[in-house]
Amino acid sequence: MTILNIILLLVVAVTIPGLINRTRARLAGRNGIRFMQHLYDLRLLLRKGAVYSTTTSALFRIAPSIYLAAAIVASLFIPVGNLSPLISFDGDLIAFAYTLALGRVALVLAAMDTGSSFEGMGASREALYGALVEPALMLIFATLALLSGCTSFADIFAAGATFDLRYAIVLLLAAYVLVKIVFTESGRVPVDDPRTHLELTMIHEVMCLDYCGVDLAMIKMAGWLKTASLAMLAANAVAAMIQLCWWLAVLLAVLITGLAIGIVESTQARNKLMRNTTFILAIATMAALVFFTGYLLQLKLVF
Repeated sequence: MTILNIILLLVVAVTIPGLINRTRARLAGRNGIRFMQHLYDLRLLLRKGAVYSTTTSALFRIAPSIYLAAAIVASLFIPVGNLSPLISFDGDLIAFAYTLALGRVALVLAAMDTGSSFEGMGASREALYGALVEPALMLIFATLALLSGCTSFADIFAAGATFDLRYAIVLLLAAYVLVKIVFTESGRVPVDDPRTHLELTMIHEVMCLDYCGVDLAMIKMAGWLKTASLAMLAANAVAAMIQLCWWLAVLLAVLITGLAIGIVESTQARNKLMRNTTFILAIATMAALVFFTGYLLQLKLVF
């Protein structure tokens, strides 16, 4: 069952980008690219070598490996519905958050190692947005732990079947906040635009300007895994209210995240940089309200 959990998480990771592209194309009235075009692009990158600037150090070369390794390890904490993850222990939700943070730190340091002013700007923005979104992520984890009485993802969602109906709105709001966090963590509109070529407004993509070939492929794969992990957490929160089974969790993870990102990128413009901090702080505020509501429910002050 653990092997099935890993396979399904990989399926979610490679399916979400395809659904985003197809949703965006259909809403724009175009046929669009193939559903799995991103995998063909990945194969092309894996066949290419890497070119390194003479101004970079070994840190720049190992950063993509650290970024991908952190995303892989973090995804191993995530259960798919009622399946068991490969790694599970009390407090693994904290380990998940800071494993992803380790990958971000590696990429930020690598961008600064290039000595480029553009990549330095992107690194500073990435660090700022990561620091702002972290409280929201931890508050949602605290809410799930509070309602279930567990600090492990596997135990939290296993206990989800016993959640009282009063917790339904809290779980829905927690899933909503997790989806909003995906927009920030994966660098999607309205926070960032992965299709932009304007260095002055790029955030995540500008940190990868000096990467190519295998290194760029590893960064892309890590991004897919990070998105899939957060999407699966949101799907598990919703599925816990209905029937926590693996097929429902997979379906919800792909549809909720893929359609949400595709629709937003087709109907909204990217935020001005000064509005991104407000957007992320609003997410953190909502996460705090979700936690406070869950706390009141636990005290039986809200009926």
